[in-house]
Amino acid sequence: MTENNTQGSKTGVKSHEISSSEVVAMKKGVFIFSNGDTYEGDFWINEDGHVERHGTGTFFRVDGLQYRGEWFKDKMNGQGKLTHPSGAVYEGQFISNKYFGEGKYNFPDGSYYEGRFVDNKVQGYSTFTDPYGQVWKGTFHQSGANALKFKLEM
Repeated sequence: MTENNTQGSKTGVKSHEISSSEVVAMKKGVFIFSNGDTYEGDFWINEDGHVERHGTGTFFRVDGLQYRGEWFKDKMNGQGKLTHPSGAVYEGQFISNKYFGEGKYNFPDGSYYEGRFVDNKVQGYSTFTDPYGQVWKGTFHQSGANALKFKLEM
């Protein structure tokens, strides 16, 4: 691919020339893997000739794990919902198969964390609601939270 800056353009828009080898057709399909896992959704054939999940689709693993959402180059990337065999559910943003960005993690006991994730860990000002409905707010850093505030609603 060659990139040409448009000289004299007031908007600063860049134009791109794309070679025919870079044009990739998106397709839809159903895949059943040798271990019994399945994928249904968008895919493409990469430059090496390998099939990659790309676009939107649903992946079911034989152990009960399920992901519905966006894929980019065979990785969970974008908005999605990941349901674990334990009953835990994460719904939110993913980057390269990791929780990254705004999301909500529901634990099997009914408690949930709602806020920001970085590299699969909680990060920043967020809310944790325990199994009894009590709300805790504060700044979380990875697996800990200092100076949480408890809000008692009566």
